[in-house]
Amino acid sequence: MPYQVAVCGPRDSSDADVAAARRVGELLADNDAVILCGGGTGVMAAVAAGGRSHNGLVIGVRPGADRDGASPDLDAVLVTNMGEARNAILVWSADAVIVIGGSWGTLSELALAKRRGGVPVICLGGWQILDADGHPVPGLEVADTPEHAVELALQRRTRSA
Repeated sequence: MPYQVAVCGPRDSSDADVAAARRVGELLADNDAVILCGGGTGVMAAVAAGGRSHNGLVIGVRPGADRDGASPDLDAVLVTNMGEARNAILVWSADAVIVIGGSWGTLSELALAKRRGGVPVICLGGWQILDADGHPVPGLEVADTPEHAVELALQRRTRSA
């Protein structure tokens, strides 16, 4: 069974987040991971372009009733007609989740992945969750580079191989 990594991030993203997402896509493809993403613009398009440029398999999970707005670098598009509820499909289909940057939709994906449990959730830039005393909430892995994020995402595959 292929190892599937969801990469989540905003459609309106910074240049740094786009560059990080593209590199994450390249690295996941180089490691034969199937890339799952929201299939739109911004971080989603960048990870798709990175994966496709390294001959990876990239699947987009779209919120609408058709393929409108889907990244041209997707190999397959899943049309859900579920709006933001598609975020649950995305994270439940993944063996690991990498979150790049931050938006409310990205935060919902992070929360759904943590609520699901059993999969590593890695933050690269963007969201960090703190408790009332300002300390990081346990359970999120924070990466400082795309290479580190992919290494953390793939550790489970390496251990179970």
